[in-house]
Amino acid sequence: MTLQRWIDRGLRWWTLGVYVFLFLPILVVIVFSFNEGRHVAQITGFSMRWYEEAWTNQFVVRALRTSLTIAFVSAAIATVIGTLSAIAMNGARPAVRTIFELLVYVAIIVPGIVIGISTLIFAVTAFDLVNPVIASLLPGDPPQLTLGLGTVIAAHAMFTSAIVNVLVRTRMAGMDRTLVEASSDLYASPWRTFRQVTIPQLRPAIVAGFLLAFTFSFDDFIVAFFTSGQDQTLPIFLFAQIRRGVTPVVNAIATVLLVVTVVTLVSAWLVATRRNR
Repeated sequence: MTLQRWIDRGLRWWTLGVYVFLFLPILVVIVFSFNEGRHVAQITGFSMRWYEEAWTNQFVVRALRTSLTIAFVSAAIATVIGTLSAIAMNGARPAVRTIFELLVYVAIIVPGIVIGISTLIFAVTAFDLVNPVIASLLPGDPPQLTLGLGTVIAAHAMFTSAIVNVLVRTRMAGMDRTLVEASSDLYASPWRTFRQVTIPQLRPAIVAGFLLAFTFSFDDFIVAFFTSGQDQTLPIFLFAQIRRGVTPVVNAIATVLLVVTVVTLVSAWLVATRRNR
């Protein structure tokens, strides 16, 4: 056997070991979520009792509702901002476009803990300035701006809009521009061209961007941990439960999160790779 074959075989086994290291713990969580007993390290039988217990828990349902609300609203905002910014960048001058492309990629690669801390500091500082103004304008007991759903949605929309921007601009790079030119030649207004020609071609990237933004927001823990205030998302709830010890209920919730994430990511991939007929 030649040296090259030994190297190829070694790389295959190394790759297999990496995948086992990545996915075996996830498989263990899924298997133990169906454990009938309370001990997470010993399987005594298979049952769905922990899924029933998890989704009849009012705290789990409340955290799930909060996560879904944040994910849906932030994904919708990120989709609008990301799509419009991508279209605007496409028509900008090369120097300006390069600057904004750099800012978009910086927003993607910045660590989540930096986004969370910076958003927390900005929100607290802004609230300290705005709340006295509101108190002076509204006598009695005026509302106070605090950390909560609004700050989490703003933070999630900020970094997920960059993901939507990249997807839409990638789609625009391969878009058939002759259709836009033909629409102009046929005396269609810019708005009608945008609505009936541009948007249909960008729709797969827009939908894929929305699904990815939803997934990133739904699964996020770090940014939400710093900006959620008293509101508790499902990942934060799981973190609080794990600090007391891993239970089959935690495994069941984690399995459902995994299924939702995988289904959403696969849907985003299918939509993004679908070609226009």
